Amino acid sequence: MKDQSHIFTIDIHTHILPEKWPDLKERYGYGGFIRLEHHKPCCARMMMDDQFFREIQSNCWEPNARIKECNHSHVDVQVISTVPVMFNYWAKPNDTHDLSKILNNHIASVVSDYPDRFIGLGTLPMQAPDLAVKELERCVSELGLAGIEIGTHINDWNLDAPELFPIFEAAADLGAAVFVHPWDMMGKAKMPKYWLPWLVGMPAETSLAICSMIFGGVFEKLPNLKVAFAHGGGSFPATFGRVQHGFDVRPDLCAVDNPNPPEKYLGKFYCDSLVHSPESLNLLLNVIGEDKIMMGTDYPFPLGENEPGKLIHSMPYDTQLKEKLLNSNAMNWLGIDKKHFVIQQNWDFIDD
Repeated sequence: MKDQSHIFTIDIHTHILPEKWPDLKERYGYGGFIRLEHHKPCCARMMMDDQFFREIQSNCWEPNARIKECNHSHVDVQVISTVPVMFNYWAKPNDTHDLSKILNNHIASVVSDYPDRFIGLGTLPMQAPDLAVKELERCVSELGLAGIEIGTHINDWNLDAPELFPIFEAAADLGAAVFVHPWDMMGKAKMPKYWLPWLVGMPAETSLAICSMIFGGVFEKLPNLKVAFAHGGGSFPATFGRVQHGFDVRPDLCAVDNPNPPEKYLGKFYCDSLVHSPESLNLLLNVIGEDKIMMGTDYPFPLGENEPGKLIHSMPYDTQLKEKLLNSNAMNWLGIDKKHFVIQQNWDFIDD
């Protein structure tokens, strides 16, 4: 039995890579892919061909390093997904499918080795919906992953694109969780300084994804689809009033594919809690709803929450609400019962 002063904690937003994978330029015959350059112990450079992208440490690929840090920060379970730069939707579909299988097999192996500490989300060749559905079915039915991670857009398609609907339909039928993560940020060519693509473009990307799914009728057509958006829904919670007002005053422009107002879909999708301030977390709860917010950190990257759960624990919320944010909402999204963790970790939960 564990210390009952600790609330069981699931971090739904963490990223992982294999320590090694094939030379993709050699494998596929063209460049633009990420490779790892292990230049010193416990560190590697992510390189896009010969261009530096990001420095990472062994906690990005080594499960035991992650578990050690999770134990220190009192995180019981991480939901692991690939780093968005690995989506590679721009590549030839069969090549993205091949790479997706490499990444998904790795994630499944980590979950299999440490089933009490990790839950996996796969990646798909979203630019080829037929292949994406095939890999989605493999992720859930064969690999035992809880769902998928996708980008906020797929090349020139926003998430309301009819081409993508069969993927969402298959996810709903399979009960698969869908985690939408910003990538390839809009306007980045106009924001060369100050890390603005991540500070300005990334929140806008997530709002774009939410609005596309609302206005495009995806949530209306698939009420059982379980979608979560990273980084606290981006700029959507702060601009929701404007979105709703725009629908009210210009239905000729907004109600083209879905006649229902945006406010109907509040509480129909999830967001992680990664907003960095008490004011923003309160806003998120007020707009999205306390049953749809889940703790997420963007581990192990610098825009994440360095002390997982610190913001939630610092808030004057009662234990019932904190438990929703730290575990039960995530379980509902993932389709995992508390009994799974009782069996895996011999955990006694606080009663709802």
